[in-house]
Amino acid sequence: MTNLTDRPTTALMVIDVQNGVVAEAHQRDAVVANIRSLVDKARDEGIPVVWVQHSDDGLVKGSDDWAYVPELPRLDSEPLVHKSYGDSFEGTDLEDVLAKAGVGRLVVAGAETDACIRSTIHGAFTRGYDVTLVGDAHTTNDNSEWGAPPPDQVIAHTNLYWQYHSAPGRTAGVSTTTDVSFSV
Repeated sequence: MTNLTDRPTTALMVIDVQNGVVAEAHQRDAVVANIRSLVDKARDEGIPVVWVQHSDDGLVKGSDDWAYVPELPRLDSEPLVHKSYGDSFEGTDLEDVLAKAGVGRLVVAGAETDACIRSTIHGAFTRGYDVTLVGDAHTTNDNSEWGAPPPDQVIAHTNLYWQYHSAPGRTAGVSTTTDVSFSV
């Protein structure tokens, strides 16, 4: 149960599924298809979908790499949060967007697992949100040449530790795409 007691709504948050971020990502097509399924389900159930889009010197705003993948079209009515840091809350209006919608629980999908996904789920949890990570709807690139484990292990480890994450008054969990429930 969220610490944000006046916010009974759940939202689906889709993070950084941009051409330049996921072009070479682990199981890209399967993950994007799972995210598309989640977006469709959320829309069908009247659940807010919040899109997050990263930009920096390597991912220039307005470029083809910066654009969201074509398989995931955003509706004009759905909020788009622009960010420049790993944690989607840092230096953005995400908190205002979620507060306005009465959101206290987040279902999270996107990229990259070992960067923006981890930063955001921890940032949300610290800020009082309940956070469900969709275990088969996040991905990362192979960063093993810089000392990271292979992508499948990064994803598996994140899913493992997040399902056991806890703090007073908040819940963390991991679900599969087919088992996601947007109701509390």
